[in-house]
Amino acid sequence: MSDNWLPLHKIVAVLDEERAIKNLRRYFANHPKPLMGSQFEALGGGGAGLCRDVVTAEDLIAVQLLEVRVPPSVALNLLQGDLGQRISDELRVIPTSVDLADEGARKYIQDGGPADRAWHLLTGQPGVNRTIAGKVLARKRPRLIPIYDSVLACALHGRRGFWLWLHDQLRADNCRLARRLRNLRARANVPAHVSDIRIFDVVFWMRHQGKHCRRNCPGLSIDGSEG
Repeated sequence: MSDNWLPLHKIVAVLDEERAIKNLRRYFANHPKPLMGSQFEALGGGGAGLCRDVVTAEDLIAVQLLEVRVPPSVALNLLQGDLGQRISDELRVIPTSVDLADEGARKYIQDGGPADRAWHLLTGQPGVNRTIAGKVLARKRPRLIPIYDSVLACALHGRRGFWLWLHDQLRADNCRLARRLRNLRARANVPAHVSDIRIFDVVFWMRHQGKHCRRNCPGLSIDGSEG
């Protein structure tokens, strides 16, 4: 797949669809059958607090709610080994208060920044792919690190440089996209602890996951003719 990212006006068009609100309500509903991923941020009070800079067992369980699993040997290294210490060293320099839409967010996510270094530490482990690494870091810094998987990559027509690309979209056009995400949260009555970028993830994931196919998927089509 080429990195021909969905343009901003089409992203806004998806967010403005009535189904975006319906899908958000369905995803985060407590009944009748809640989706497990809706508890990713909330499990154990979230990944912040006293454990803000430490990967915990609850973080690893939270990642499983998003249908990925950290290999046991890597999990042990994160919980009680050198890998966990090295990830903590990177997390300590990333404030929990920074949003991906903030002007100052770029220094944390750019190539060579602390989030990028942590991501490379994780993807360098056996059995840890880009999706798993991103979800581990999203649990620790949910306002800064967006969740990204094959469904979202297909829907958005791109793969590389997602963090920086989304940062730019959130900053573009007088933060038009960021305002829409906050508006969606309010209209869908999504819990306040759910970040703007998680709203983005859920809207596009719910929009495309039912029709996504693993091979030769044409991606998301805004005119309703998606494959």
